Amino acid sequence: MRRRVGLILSILILLMVFAAGCLPGTPKGEVLVYVAVPLSGWQAEGGQTLAGGVRLMAAELNRAGGLLGYEVKVIAMDDEADPDVAVSVAEEIKAATMRGDRVLGVVGHYNSGETSAAMEIYKDLPLIVVTATASDVSITQRGYTNFFRVNATDAAQAPVDARFLVETLGAQRIALAYANNDYGRGLYAQMAQALEDLGVAPVVSIEIEEGAATQANAAAQIFAASPDAVFLAGYETEGYVLLPELREAGVDAPFLCSDGCLPYAFIDESGPAAEGAYVSGITPDPQVVSDEEWFKAYQQVEYRNPGTYSTAGYSALAVLAEGARQAKSFERDAVAAALHKLSYDTLVGEVAYDAKGDLREQNVYVFQVQDGRYVQVLPAP
Repeated sequence: MRRRVGLILSILILLMVFAAGCLPGTPKGEVLVYVAVPLSGWQAEGGQTLAGGVRLMAAELNRAGGLLGYEVKVIAMDDEADPDVAVSVAEEIKAATMRGDRVLGVVGHYNSGETSAAMEIYKDLPLIVVTATASDVSITQRGYTNFFRVNATDAAQAPVDARFLVETLGAQRIALAYANNDYGRGLYAQMAQALEDLGVAPVVSIEIEEGAATQANAAAQIFAASPDAVFLAGYETEGYVLLPELREAGVDAPFLCSDGCLPYAFIDESGPAAEGAYVSGITPDPQVVSDEEWFKAYQQVEYRNPGTYSTAGYSALAVLAEGARQAKSFERDAVAAALHKLSYDTLVGEVAYDAKGDLREQNVYVFQVQDGRYVQVLPAP
């Protein structure tokens, strides 16, 4: 009888432990992390590789027992690089929180315009947003308490790019072109100020249409200005149209594009014109900051090579997870408070935040296209 009672008690205890999700290796449930990036269309490459980095970090967390005992589930959402679609994505995520899903946060959005639009919804939701690539300075000037970055802003990028053109390349007659979107206009304003601080006035400033099939008019205006360097604040879709047309128009001056051109589509679509061009970056070269084992791990999760922003997505989820660990909670305000106290090493560098959610130490890089691939030239690896 005593043996039977002991057996019954043991079974009851096991059932209680199982119900609580506390058996070794058994997660308590799921915690959701959304990745809001372009997964289709003209910026699909960048968005897909960023999402791949997030998935790799989630796989590592889950192999180590999950996050606070919960399995991390990544849900990738396609914002199509469109602000209106980004708002629709944010509304879907809002609906998930309202039906009681356990949502830790959002890694995204990819572009500044989509991030700005979606934050008007996210700011009131019980989650944290960590962007890996949105660089418009104004986003963190709006007083959001749940928004953070793991990338440098345009306020950090522009002075580095300006000094590179003026001090490294010796340029004095600089043509500025910028896309007619939040990112292009914001970075243009920062770049114009950075050049002014160096005593250089642009010889011409031209706003160009985002994603246009031709930039021939801009190329003609730049040719007429006789610049000794050209800077573009835009995405790869502007870069791989403008650069070849500049070369066709007879402009052979050095060309520097902002971080929006960093996806390899810029090189692929520019053809021979890309060789020798410069592109700045607000996250480091994956080849420099990671190793062969990390590349293999990525390939096992995504079944392809990592891309430009894979390490940024990987680091964004690492930071979000560390905030939850430090807070011992998924609750928004607790995680945000923990993130503001964070000092954490990631593949994109040390992450420590100021009061606005920007990195205290912001690193900017310059790459050159050499033999069809990006080679980091500043700072020297």
